[in-house]
Amino acid sequence: MTTCLLENRSKKIIGRIREQKILKDLFDSKKAEFIAVYGRRRIGKTYLIKNFVDSVSTEFFHVTGIQKGTLGEQLGEFAKQLGVAFYKGASITSRRTWIKAFEDLTRAINEIPKDRKIILFFDELPWMATPRSKLLTALELYWNRYWVFDDRIKLIICGSATSWVIENIINNKGGLHNRVTRTIQLKPFTLYEVENFLKEHHIHLDHRQILDLYVVLGGVPLYWSFIQKGQSAHQCIDELCFQNDGPLIKEFDRLFQSLFNDPAPYIDLIRIIASHRYGIGQAELIAKSKFPGGGGTVRRLHQLEETGFITSLIPYGHKDKGIYYLVEDEYSLFYLYWIEPNLKTLTKKGLAEGFWLSQSKQPSWKSWVGYAFESICYKHIHQIRKALGIDPGAFIGTWRYVPRAQSAQEGAQVDLLFDRPDGVITICEIKCCDHPFAIDKSYAKNLLKKLEVFRKQTRTKKQLFLSMITTFGLKPTMYSEEIVTNQITLKDLFSS
Repeated sequence: MTTCLLENRSKKIIGRIREQKILKDLFDSKKAEFIAVYGRRRIGKTYLIKNFVDSVSTEFFHVTGIQKGTLGEQLGEFAKQLGVAFYKGASITSRRTWIKAFEDLTRAINEIPKDRKIILFFDELPWMATPRSKLLTALELYWNRYWVFDDRIKLIICGSATSWVIENIINNKGGLHNRVTRTIQLKPFTLYEVENFLKEHHIHLDHRQILDLYVVLGGVPLYWSFIQKGQSAHQCIDELCFQNDGPLIKEFDRLFQSLFNDPAPYIDLIRIIASHRYGIGQAELIAKSKFPGGGGTVRRLHQLEETGFITSLIPYGHKDKGIYYLVEDEYSLFYLYWIEPNLKTLTKKGLAEGFWLSQSKQPSWKSWVGYAFESICYKHIHQIRKALGIDPGAFIGTWRYVPRAQSAQEGAQVDLLFDRPDGVITICEIKCCDHPFAIDKSYAKNLLKKLEVFRKQTRTKKQLFLSMITTFGLKPTMYSEEIVTNQITLKDLFSS
């Protein structure tokens, strides 16, 4: 549940407590370690490693892959960094193969005093592994034959192409099988961590302002570094996304091009999913994608999920059937709905300053924030569970019932539920508004009907409790007092 970002001047890491402890334990271990760090682009992987290195005494070799670089360019950069790390910046002859390059690295390692620990950091390894480069073959050879027997070495590989790292390093079926000693997945900022990050930069926004930004930026550290002191949430959004020099206008294409060799099919898939705000079933999605062979589409969906763009859900009670997908990345969803339709105007002549201020007053934006708030709640399950006092062993999920066509039965959807080990199911209703939410007679009737449909269709015998998750709490009414067991507010989501 922890996240961090380096503040360039103070070198202070915000959050990432658990990840820092893992790195320290591995650094202090008495054996060689092979660590795989992964997470979506812009999440702060390199910041974490470089700042951890600054906190310990070690020899440090750091090489970063070159996006779309040739084998020669990758090896040239490797040789350059070899000179920087071990030979006081001296020029090192670039090798033609990774076998020879790692031979040079091993020779340099052997010249380091035996009491000095060594961190080898291969950043953006997927970019280094160009087609037919045999990088993985060389890595297998040198790890298994040399580096694993040198207790000083801590090898850290890192990549934004999460699916590549998982498939080729963590789940490697060849010479690197089971060689990774620890994995670290970096996740986006929580609301709590965003607030701390802003305070560290002397930016003070209230919870609702941060929420309005979060539904656009998500928890991506780099995006929050663009926020300017003294601007409201909507002023920031206008500047970042709707002025022709805004840093997030073309970020969507950059993201996909950096992660996938052929980004078009992945963009097509995320477009289809984004057009179904409450999710789309896997079978329907495969049919709509019109890509040859369902297996290839499923693999792309796994890759999109591993890189943090989408999430797959199986509704409560469906076991392994009924899987559906939602877009999880806030920025991608915002781009497709709000930025892209204005892209031609933005790139040609730009939009008038304050464009977003007028858009944010439209009912469509209010509806958008309401939907996005549900997604944010899913990412803050820990905070919700803690506020409700629910056992960590509770099953967490969603639920929906769609009756067959022509059926007289009513459908229902549960935003979030906790199936608890104490014989209770807590059903959560999520509502986002600018004021305390009032449950009137009509809304109360709908809530009670939802509980009735849920009990009937799931055939549960458990006690049902209804909890409300709202931005500013509930306005007391006779209905809220009668049917609501607990309530969570936006403030609760900002807890650690």
